Amino acid sequence: MFFDTNLDEITNLVAKNSDGKDCKEAIDGLMRSNEFYLEANEGNWRSCVARSVWILRGKLGRKSYADKETENINEMPFPKNRFFVGRETELTEIETAFFGCKDFGENGSGTPGTSEGLADEESEAWIEPVIGRNSLKRFKHKKNKRFGSGVVCINGGSGMGKTELALEFAHRYSQRYKMVIWVGGEGQHLRQNVLNLSLNLGLDVSADVEKERGKIRSFDEQETEAFRRVKRELFRDMPYLLIIDNLETEKEWWEGKDLHDLIPRNTGSSHVIITTRLPKVMNFEPMQLQPLSLSDAMLLMRGRRRKEYPDQEVEILGKFDQKLERSSFGLWVIGSLLSELTISPSVLFQSINQISLEEAPLHLDEPFWGNNRFLLKVLTFCITILHEANGSKNHLAYKMLLAGAWFAPSLISANLLAAAASHMNPSTNRIKKWAKCMNSSFFCCSSFINSQKWNSEEDSAIVLVKLGLARKSNKSPGCWILIHSITRIFAKRKGGLIAAKAAIQATRKTGNQMLNSDHLWASAFLVFGFKSTPPFVQLKPLEMVQFIKKTALPLAIRAFTTFSRCNSALELLKVCTNVLEEVEKSFVSQIQDWCHGSLCWKTKKKKKQRIDEYVWQDVTLLKATLLETRARLLMRGGHFDYGEELCRTCISIRTVMLGHNHAQTLAAQETLSKLVRMRSKI
Repeated sequence: MFFDTNLDEITNLVAKNSDGKDCKEAIDGLMRSNEFYLEANEGNWRSCVARSVWILRGKLGRKSYADKETENINEMPFPKNRFFVGRETELTEIETAFFGCKDFGENGSGTPGTSEGLADEESEAWIEPVIGRNSLKRFKHKKNKRFGSGVVCINGGSGMGKTELALEFAHRYSQRYKMVIWVGGEGQHLRQNVLNLSLNLGLDVSADVEKERGKIRSFDEQETEAFRRVKRELFRDMPYLLIIDNLETEKEWWEGKDLHDLIPRNTGSSHVIITTRLPKVMNFEPMQLQPLSLSDAMLLMRGRRRKEYPDQEVEILGKFDQKLERSSFGLWVIGSLLSELTISPSVLFQSINQISLEEAPLHLDEPFWGNNRFLLKVLTFCITILHEANGSKNHLAYKMLLAGAWFAPSLISANLLAAAASHMNPSTNRIKKWAKCMNSSFFCCSSFINSQKWNSEEDSAIVLVKLGLARKSNKSPGCWILIHSITRIFAKRKGGLIAAKAAIQATRKTGNQMLNSDHLWASAFLVFGFKSTPPFVQLKPLEMVQFIKKTALPLAIRAFTTFSRCNSALELLKVCTNVLEEVEKSFVSQIQDWCHGSLCWKTKKKKKQRIDEYVWQDVTLLKATLLETRARLLMRGGHFDYGEELCRTCISIRTVMLGHNHAQTLAAQETLSKLVRMRSKI
């Protein structure tokens, strides 16, 4: 294998070894093997390495591996932002922290924004190829004390551009890593997001009681082992780039474990970027992200089309910059509006500035809006554009936005958003009241409104991207978007309970366990609440039965068996059982009222009462299913006594409801027998 070598150098090498017949034959064979010439550059390092490995596997006769040539899978969650501006200083600082001092050629000059080869933070050795005409040396360097070993934390307020910076670095330097791994750091979802990496990394983190020679491990041991496998793969001698975006807390939300359980002090060859609003993470002094410079802010507001404006309009852009306090998100939304609408900066500023927050469809009790009231007006303007599209006939993009705010803070498919929108019929009086107060300048937006294909799910999702409210993803098949966190806060208040219910119904009917597990968890949080968080959505008994059957029960089983989330899964099943018991109590109360009421009242309620009795039967049998499922799972952690208690209760319910010889009753009896046998062995 010759690196950075041309034909003349190969010829000279042959001349030096002219006496070696084998060497000559090898070189001649190499000269004829044109298909094995690989030209590497900053943009294809990783693919060249993969191609080299594939060639070697084939030559070594490992056909089973050679036939599985590495596919060019784009693991980047989002495409590169072609209109990224500024932040070159920050990018250079991150590069220096990860790769050390820049490489210098023979003339001693460095190339800005690039480093040669893969740097290892723990190594301070000279690196010089044995063969090659442009051998480069790496100078020894000292680590930046502001960062940990291979860890960089980016701190800044909402909408400051932390995610944009991390994404830009990932795109520029992705070829230096085996894989770029993007993880959402939101508290309730962080644990599952980390365990989801096992699917991408090809790891088995399932809860298997037969491992370790049949030894029954506790739930804590199983969960710890699952995290250990992911961590062992990420932080070894293979370089990964792990990005934890929007980390909300250092303490894991479910179990209260420290972030150090995931990120070790020595990250091996891998690098970690954490974006957060926390002042400090893992005792690292974060990089404080400052607002964009005025010139960069102006570029951002000129939009995707980079429009040129007269001096008077440029002054208006300066007003936008001042009002938005140079928020990167706000500036991007303004740039998006100016790119998509046939409207000048002055008319847009007048239209937005005249919005009265008293009429705005939002309660101003979030601390975030205290210093961002003009941004609130900007978002109100955007949502009004969506609402007024094509009159009152179709508000698909508008409803997709309101419902999408209640899904998990991760990628959402356009199909799932459209399914949620179909369950919404929100009140629009407040929007209409404000829209009527707008002057005629608003209708300069009509060219944008009338040009959109509002009946298409994908196009309606893209409208949200065009307005700067969401980000389009690389995920396929279909169209997937991520709604910005600030947009989510705004849309949650506007959509309220109606939008939350629509999101729950959509996940129940179309939610795929493989594709939408994070959104299924989000719906469970809305329905049940966990810990000190109360439920937000109250479902009717029949709706609750369907939700537990279709969503909660499969979700808990998959979390336990596939990802070893033992305690979380059991807690979810316990909450479901408690909810069904409350429903049972309400039915008993209704029947007691019915028995003590007048004959006339009984006649009127007879039909409804009969329906409730059917629902009551479904509730009771579902409760028995939950009890048996919990018993089976408890058995895998060695909790035989409690599992036996739950299983006996299940058998009692099924015996009364279904009979002694029913298949479900016999299945529960078999589970009980297994529990008793295993307890006796222990």
